[in-house]
Amino acid sequence: MTHPTSTPLPRPWFTGDATALAQAIVRGDCSAVQALERTLADVAAMDPHLNAVCRLAPDLGRQQAQVLDAELAACRSDAERAALLQRRPFFGVPLLLKDVGPATAHRGLPSRMGSRLFPDGAPWAVDGTLTQRYLAAGFVPFGRSTSPEMGMSATTEAVAYGGPTRNPWHRAHSPGGSSGGAAAATASGMVTIAHANDGAGSIRIPASACGLIGLKPSRGLMPTGPLAGEGWGGLTTDHVVTRSVRDCARALDATAGSDPGAPYAAPVLPDSCEAALAEAPRGLRIGVINQFFEGDPVHPEVAAAIRAFADQLQRLGHAVETATLDFSTHDVVYPVMQGVATGTALFLDQLQQQRGRPVTQGEVEPVVWSAWQTAAAFKATDYLAAVNTFHRLGRRLAQFHERFELLLTPTLAEPPAVLGRFTMDKPDFIDYRLGPQGLWRYTPFCPLANATGAPAISLPVGRSASGLPIGAMLAAPHGQDALLLRVAAQWEAAHGPAPMPFAA
Repeated sequence: MTHPTSTPLPRPWFTGDATALAQAIVRGDCSAVQALERTLADVAAMDPHLNAVCRLAPDLGRQQAQVLDAELAACRSDAERAALLQRRPFFGVPLLLKDVGPATAHRGLPSRMGSRLFPDGAPWAVDGTLTQRYLAAGFVPFGRSTSPEMGMSATTEAVAYGGPTRNPWHRAHSPGGSSGGAAAATASGMVTIAHANDGAGSIRIPASACGLIGLKPSRGLMPTGPLAGEGWGGLTTDHVVTRSVRDCARALDATAGSDPGAPYAAPVLPDSCEAALAEAPRGLRIGVINQFFEGDPVHPEVAAAIRAFADQLQRLGHAVETATLDFSTHDVVYPVMQGVATGTALFLDQLQQQRGRPVTQGEVEPVVWSAWQTAAAFKATDYLAAVNTFHRLGRRLAQFHERFELLLTPTLAEPPAVLGRFTMDKPDFIDYRLGPQGLWRYTPFCPLANATGAPAISLPVGRSASGLPIGAMLAAPHGQDALLLRVAAQWEAAHGPAPMPFAA
């Protein structure tokens, strides 16, 4: 593998967003097959520097791209081509699926779960509903992006991949996790958009670390079927990481909505979140918390970036004032830790039954093994108590939103971590997440939205002195995903698009 800082990243073949790429393909600037081939060339050139792509299925992608090109060739007028793009808003756009991600029956895209347990990948029996919606939207899935084992970390340094995934802005630093490969690939320009999911910040953490836009949708908004009802007790959800707000909104329009048998009713969104971006909100009351919930300071460069972002929101016509929440960080992260541990234990217990032999300690990373043992010590009532705590936090957050439409916090308490700091070779899962140097000191704010089911979005609002991205997070009441996107679009229009690290 190329030394991580020895050469600059090459410029990708396409530097626009996914919406622009789909428009270019339908316009005839290139075919879907050509777009895929150029993307594969970028992956070949860039991924040795980043280690963000863990599986490629180029022939599978080519088959899908050829189908789309034939569909486009059958259009006889501009009106027919416009209708095709309306029906398939991401026509021909190459897409990476996260390795801990949506089910696909395609033999070329099994998931390794970031784990040595699945050296050849675990093939899915069916396409997940989300996969079906991606295909209907015109995406061309062609590979999987890296993740920590079982999605259990805020960095992406899985032993299974033979080396860490690196941040394209500075390759000695983490791209975040657990959707770290998705974020590194999107920020570098290997792809214009990538699937991601979020159980305790795993969309927003890498979006912040890599200078992207990352929305964690409201609970119940995204499909989970047909193989699952919910993940980690309702903590997890899927979406994408993007370089533009319109891509984020367009992807939500294409994929949101509960599927048959879903345990939660999907919140009602506007007919088109993308169209709603044109309506800039005015006069929102925004409460800002620019420190740990219990009052400890965040990194000074992060605090300065949040203050500057708050000033920008005020200039856009919103009322921003300092706020507080009447609970500590541990009140949130402890029950989330219990949900993560029990969800991991359930997966490993079921795997043992399916394969007919035990999972041994040497087959998984120490943090995963410890999480399994930790969950084994919980009582059944501990899990229900954790779920009840999620609900109590949701009630208390709802009271906060009676005064403030939005909550503003940093996404991370400090700039992106140096690689090696959060590797999963630690023997104590609870200490790894909750100890004095644990993940909670790095990402104290993200788990609240998972616990409560509220939507939250990370925006790339600043850079550290060393050039690393810094994200700000806005959270809204449950079901107000479109409001977050409208504020994000309003800020993006004033601020400009997110930069890309061509020479990081």
